[in-house]
Amino acid sequence: MEPYVRVTGIVAPLDRPNVDTDQIIPAVYLKRIERTGFGQFLFNSWRKLPNGRPNPEFVLNNPRYRGATILVAGPNFGSGSSREHAPWALQDFGFRTIIAPSFADIFRNNCYQNGMLPVVLPQTAVDHIMEKAKTVPGYQVTVDLERCLVTDSHEFTVPFEIDAFRRHCLLRGLDEIGLTLEHQDKIASYERTHAIS
Repeated sequence: MEPYVRVTGIVAPLDRPNVDTDQIIPAVYLKRIERTGFGQFLFNSWRKLPNGRPNPEFVLNNPRYRGATILVAGPNFGSGSSREHAPWALQDFGFRTIIAPSFADIFRNNCYQNGMLPVVLPQTAVDHIMEKAKTVPGYQVTVDLERCLVTDSHEFTVPFEIDAFRRHCLLRGLDEIGLTLEHQDKIASYERTHAIS
C-alpha cells in the first residue's frame, strides 16, 4: 500500500449529502475481486446519461476537475452497504483524499485499509473548500497527514483529527497484512519452535 504523507491536488466538489456506496459504485459492477478497473464505473448513474454519453451537468465530467485527487462532499458520505469496492473505485479514478463533515463508519474504515484518507472537517470548513472549488479554477488544497492540517494557497488552514493508530498505518503504508508482516521474524521463530513433527 502506498504511504500517505502529504497530498496536494485539485479539489472536485460533490455538493450532495448522504452519498451511498451504491451511488459510488453500482452493485451491477461488483463482479471482480481485483482492486483495479472500477474507476470507469464511479458514480456511473450520475456521470452518464441514459444513452451512455457523459452527463455534461455532472461535476466530474467538467474538464476543470480532470485529474482531481481530492473530493469534497456533503455529510454522511459512504453510507449504505459495506462494499470495499467503493474506495477501490474512488482510488482507481484518482482520488487519494475525501473531505466531508462526516462519513459512514464502515466506508471510513475501508478507506483506511486501502490507503485513502477520509478527512472530517467542520461544516463551515467544508463549505469554504466547496465554494472555492466551485468558483476558483484549478483550486487546490494540501492535506498534510504528518501535521494533520488542510491548507490552501489562499491562507486557509484547518486542523483535523485522526486516530493515532490509523495515522501510523497510513504514514507507513500499512494495511492489516503489512502490520502482520512487520513481525515476520517473530512469526517465523514461533513457527520453528512450534513446528509439528
